[in-house]
Amino acid sequence: MPISLPIDAGANALLNRSPLALLIAMLLDQQIPLERAFAAPAELERRLGSDLDAEAIADYDPETLIKLFGEKPALHRFPKSMAARVQSLCRALVERYDGDAEAVWRDAASGRELYRRVAELPGFGDQKAKIFVALLGKGLGVRPAGWREAAGAYGEEGSHRSVADIVDDESLGLVRAYKQQMKAAAKAG
Repeated sequence: MPISLPIDAGANALLNRSPLALLIAMLLDQQIPLERAFAAPAELERRLGSDLDAEAIADYDPETLIKLFGEKPALHRFPKSMAARVQSLCRALVERYDGDAEAVWRDAASGRELYRRVAELPGFGDQKAKIFVALLGKGLGVRPAGWREAAGAYGEEGSHRSVADIVDDESLGLVRAYKQQMKAAAKAG
């Protein structure tokens, strides 16, 4: 069951074939529309002129990477800080997983271990790690024992809380409505 977000078909295809692209997209998914975040790896790949590679990005000149992120249209609202975060993520992948992004989840023995591995990555706090575990389980069939529990409410079947639940424009609308409810509740409470 491939990930199918309401974004360009080429960007969706990249998310499904490149674990690194999926990690980068999730990392970028903050303070910008999720469509923009999840389409950004395809544009980054185009700007780099080569397939996304953790080792190459880890070794990239930081100032040049910032310029690539800042080219119009910018890959993120905060190109400088997000370029640095992507580079930190890639460096961690090189150090811990020999540059193999899929190794983060490939042999995780349990949902708890999968969550721990994701949460240890730079830029992945508790909530983002839970959402990513849910995205792996719901969208890519990565389901070690206990993955739903590790994902918390984001792992619930039939929920519409995050990118893990988006398969089309209708589900995107339901996720957006849920997020608006949460913002309103936080504001009121």
